[in-house]
Amino acid sequence: MSSLNLNIPHSLSKEEALTRIKNLLSNLKEEKKDIVSDVQENWQDNKGNFKFKAKGFDLAGDITVNDSNVQINSDLPFAVSFFKGAIGDMITKKTKELLA
Repeated sequence: MSSLNLNIPHSLSKEEALTRIKNLLSNLKEEKKDIVSDVQENWQDNKGNFKFKAKGFDLAGDITVNDSNVQINSDLPFAVSFFKGAIGDMITKKTKELLA
């Protein structure tokens, strides 16, 4: 397994950032429905856990929305770890768009 740890800054209120981030996985499921399935998320205050399948691989992790940043952490299966940079870039780009 390979760890993916992202720290994405924002300038929104924590509440607004949380509202927007809670739409991240829903949007991903809609936009990438050909490769993303079985999306599940569970939120407790500003912390969420998620899991989904992408091209048959199980992915899971956690999201924490803080006052000035969003932290996303996930363990990637070995076969997916070769694409860690591209996956991190895509998630960072989508998150920044939501928080703009």
